[in-house]
Amino acid sequence: MSSAVNVPLLKTPLHALHVELGARMVPFAGYSMPVQYPAGLMAEHLHTRAAAGLFDVSHMGQLRLVGADAAAAFESLMPVDVIDLAVGKQRYGLLLNEAGGIMDDLMFTNRCADIFVIVNGACKVADIAHIQARIGMRCQVISEPDRALLALQGPQAVTALSRLAPGVEKLVFMTGGSFTVSGADCFITRSGYTGEDGFEISVPARHADALARALLADSGVKPVGLGARNSLRLEAGLCLYGNDIDTSTDPVEAALTWAIQKVRRKGGARAGGFPGAIKILAACADNTGAIAQKPLRKRVGLIAQERVPVRDGVELFSTDGKPLGKVTSGLLGPSIDQPIAMAYVPLEYATLGTTVHAMVRGKSVPMVVSAMPFTPHRYHRG
Repeated sequence: MSSAVNVPLLKTPLHALHVELGARMVPFAGYSMPVQYPAGLMAEHLHTRAAAGLFDVSHMGQLRLVGADAAAAFESLMPVDVIDLAVGKQRYGLLLNEAGGIMDDLMFTNRCADIFVIVNGACKVADIAHIQARIGMRCQVISEPDRALLALQGPQAVTALSRLAPGVEKLVFMTGGSFTVSGADCFITRSGYTGEDGFEISVPARHADALARALLADSGVKPVGLGARNSLRLEAGLCLYGNDIDTSTDPVEAALTWAIQKVRRKGGARAGGFPGAIKILAACADNTGAIAQKPLRKRVGLIAQERVPVRDGVELFSTDGKPLGKVTSGLLGPSIDQPIAMAYVPLEYATLGTTVHAMVRGKSVPMVVSAMPFTPHRYHRG
């Protein structure tokens, strides 16, 4: 008989505010986090698409890589171009293990004095330990647990934030800069996890509550929980680590080769040199478009042809009953009012327009392989 150890949940600097606002709190990545507020998931989702939603993502890990060799060192852990990233620019990255499996996905920004990295909450302890073990002798790896992280997302985000931080409107998608907001020294990037225009704000923990309240004072800004964050990112076709990508998936089958810049591919100036490079580059188109070894399966988008939500873990079959895999993420998309999902299917079933069948409580629900995102991205590219 095993005895479970009750580890108390951590609280973000905004915990008291969430409770005050009537949030339903749930355990997530070791933290007590708001899954939804009294308005409910649907209203929060649609408000973010129409106006602006404020998300507490302080459970995520923030760290700095410091030193002359930091970019080259960090590049040795990922199949992406770190060295040539211009100052002020942000990029999506993938930490890989030796087999090419995805240990985590992350965002990083070249701030000149350092590389600022944001990793997933559930992975941050392991990620930081991995980075420290692999490159800690080449650069300083400095965790920043005393900083909170807020995301302000939606078409009215720029209006709301520029009132408090004049100049943020000049940022474009995947760029960042330092700003003083309500008396706090913040680092702000124009990015997010919803498919909408928006910002992520790194703020000292002691200033997080005041900043959140200042943003919520804007009539266009409402608090949004993890539930709507999940439905927004799925409509946007964005992966959730632990569901859609993990160590059993690699960037090629996960359809994330867009994140591998040409300089790191076969024929590029710094080709390979990352964990799992031989396997990944063999399955990744080189600079001529040639692929040496196609993956056996691929991550695809699916839209159900009946109004039946198809949830994570539901099994998929071909029309003639052959098992194809399982749904990795699935729900009723509030913006498109259709059941949507992601799944890995064999390559021969990954063509757009192919019909597969989801088995939902003993009922076969036809789903069509569809292009992602399910709702158009509305990033501000200038």
